[in-house]
This record gives sequence, C-alpha cells and structure tokens, in this order.
Amino acid sequence: MSAPKIILYTNRLCPWAHRAHIALKESGLDFEEVTIDLDTPREPWYLEINPRGQVPTLSYNGTIIRESGIIAQFIADAHPSNLLPASGPAENALFRARLSFFVDSFFSKVVPHFFASVRSASEEERESHAEALVAAVVKEVEPLLADTDGKGPFFGGNEKITLAEVQSGSFQCRIMGFSKPEHGLVSKNLPALLEAQAPRFKRWAEAAAQQESVNYMFDLNAVANRMRARYAPKN
Repeated sequence: MSAPKIILYTNRLCPWAHRAHIALKESGLDFEEVTIDLDTPREPWYLEINPRGQVPTLSYNGTIIRESGIIAQFIADAHPSNLLPASGPAENALFRARLSFFVDSFFSKVVPHFFASVRSASEEERESHAEALVAAVVKEVEPLLADTDGKGPFFGGNEKITLAEVQSGSFQCRIMGFSKPEHGLVSKNLPALLEAQAPRFKRWAEAAAQQESVNYMFDLNAVANRMRARYAPKN
C-alpha cells in the first residue's frame, strides 16, 4: 500500500492545530505543511478548502478533513498504532469510551480555568484561577488516572502515548510551560499545587509535554507571546 499524500494546513502557534502535528508525528506519517496566517483575513483559496477559515485542515489523498479532534481520530483509526486500539472487541470499545470521557472531562472542566488564568488582570486573580483549575483536576480528572499507579504515565497506564495525549498534549505544554515565572500567564505555584493535590495528573501532564511528538514543533516563547497579545487584559 502506497503512502498517502497528506497536506496539513496549520499554524504552529495554535493549540488545536498542534493536535494534528502530534498525531501525524506519532504515527510516523510524512506530510506537507502549509502555514496559514491567523492574523490576517483568510485568502479565498483557503476558504474554498475550509469555509470556516480555521486550522487545522487535512488533505488526505485529496479528501478534506476539518476540525482538530476529528483529524486526530481519523489518523489514529486509519493508521493503527499505540494511539488507539481497534474498535472491537468490547474491551477495546470500553477503553475508547473511557478515553473519550477523559478527554471531554479535561477540556470541559479544566481547560476553561487555564484560559481564565491567561486573561487574569492581577496576580491575585491568577492564583484564584490556579486553585480552581487544581480543584477541577482533583474532582474530574485525577480519579480517571488511577490505573497509572505503578504503571506507565500515560492514559490507561500505557508506556506510550495514546489518543488522550494527542488530543490534550498541546495544552499540557501550555499549562506547564506558562507556569514558569518568566511567562506569568499561569500561577508559578501551579506545579506545587498539582504535586500536593493531584500527583497523577502532574506526572501525566509532564510526561505528555516531554514527548518528542508533542513538543518537537512547540516554541514556548512564541506561543506565550501570542497568547499574551491575544488574551491578556490591555492596560
């Protein structure tokens, strides 16, 4: 079977586009990368490919696939690997269902506090959002990582990353990276709070952020500057 012709329309500063990069890299697929400028109106040729003007968009042997989560799922299904087991038997289907719930819990319950932190107007407000983020992790996500105890750090206790890390890894890079004092977008106390209250999550997040397939194209300084320009309150 010949290798597919893949074109990824992307912007490396976008956390959603970052997902597609992780999936392609982890699956060992070659692809052409076309950068879309997110700071200017989309050109007509790109709107023909993706009328929403968003990134990423994937061209797979000429078929267009849109939306980052759908792209990552497609890659994992079309090119079986450590990312995801086959849909059957029932045991595999249950793993996939648990993984989907895990990803949904992370994005619906935890990520909003991350964005609230980035938008904070004061250090006091940023600390409050960090505490809320940790509380959401403790309640919603930490219990879902129970089977990593004494095993691999990734979802399900795996030694290699899964679709859970593909879908969320770009945000692990940002959550953990932005807590460094020089960036000031997330409380510098967040790592210590996680270590004390949600050690499974901290281990998982750090392991995901350290994977080559997750961080190979991640420029922390450039991403932090863009997030600051886009979301931080203007004085």
